[in-house]
Amino acid sequence: MLKKSIVIFIILLNLSYINTYAQVYANGQELNAITTGVPFLTIAPDARSGAMGDAGVATSPDANSIHWNPAKYAFIEDDITLNLSYIPWLRNLVNDINFQNISGSYRINENQVIGGSLMYFSLGSMDFTNEIGTVLVQDANPNEFSLDLAYALKLSENMSGGIALRYIHSNLTAGFSQPGSAPTKAGNAVAGDISFYYKKALNLENKNGEFSFGVNISNLGSKISYSSDAYYDDFLPANLRIGAAYKLELDEYNSITATLDINKLLVPTPPVYGPDTTATGELVMHGYDDDVSVPVGVFQSFYDAPGGFSEEMHELMYSVGLEYWYINQFAVRGGYFDEHETKGNRKYFTLGIGVKLNILNFDFAYVIPTAGRQNPLANTLRFTLGINLKNIKKEE
Repeated sequence: MLKKSIVIFIILLNLSYINTYAQVYANGQELNAITTGVPFLTIAPDARSGAMGDAGVATSPDANSIHWNPAKYAFIEDDITLNLSYIPWLRNLVNDINFQNISGSYRINENQVIGGSLMYFSLGSMDFTNEIGTVLVQDANPNEFSLDLAYALKLSENMSGGIALRYIHSNLTAGFSQPGSAPTKAGNAVAGDISFYYKKALNLENKNGEFSFGVNISNLGSKISYSSDAYYDDFLPANLRIGAAYKLELDEYNSITATLDINKLLVPTPPVYGPDTTATGELVMHGYDDDVSVPVGVFQSFYDAPGGFSEEMHELMYSVGLEYWYINQFAVRGGYFDEHETKGNRKYFTLGIGVKLNILNFDFAYVIPTAGRQNPLANTLRFTLGINLKNIKKEE
């Protein structure tokens, strides 16, 4: 069992999302990545979207729509769905961090569907030490989880809306506190999502096609704190996801879907500080103070970057994906995810396959970092097993 100190643990948490944060400049531009609490909420939980560059707001609905766009549930073909996903996380660095997810949906009637999910993130086993390396706690097991419920309503023949509620629990210190420092506690928060989905037939040169568009504003909720004495609570990773997809049926056996997602964190950008010895010791020189309420932070996130409009554009993240199906049973997928080098610098290709056999479906995804880059997400695998209970009823 791998033993890790609290210092290594913190480093790994940051490495998994911001692999260039330790640098001051990237190609002459100052780094200014946005950090939030509970970043595990932004992990793509399923192998299908994980194989398509982490895109999913406008793709066809499935059991995992609660993460990408709850409104998609209203158009799901099956009455009951259930997906189980497993991701060995950061395997290039450690061997005992894992991400697990269970998602599903149930159709109430023709227009209404409910969904739910449980995401669990285990940070493995570690030792907590003091500043001189003495082990104070052995084999601690920090973990995080979120419990979600969603409701989707078909608003018209082509449009639907959805909402989701989320409870978040984050136990990063496993109850450990450094002697003489402020006591730590598990962080708890609640959040919600609001989403819309639109689809319409759009044929191309006598071939059947379908255009779809989706919007999801997720993780709007309370801040999270790990100490009763905390001076600064962390924002949740509130996010705006907008995307479109187009599916074209090449013939009765073959179809292909192309999709694009654009993401922006609805969290304040860290400002540039200068000395202010007459007051608090800090003075905002460029940008805006990021110690604000959640509603203010959401609106401020659109204009507060110290570098102005160009830096705001750098905060956009792009996901591009392709999905090919043969006789609706065998799928091949690919994609690309891009984040600006000053905002986290995650850039990687994704590949995957999918198989549907009677009542079961299996999906697999693999992450490939761009050439010449060291990335802790390299070689990340995702596995998803799905069950279609509607087909069981049909066969009976």
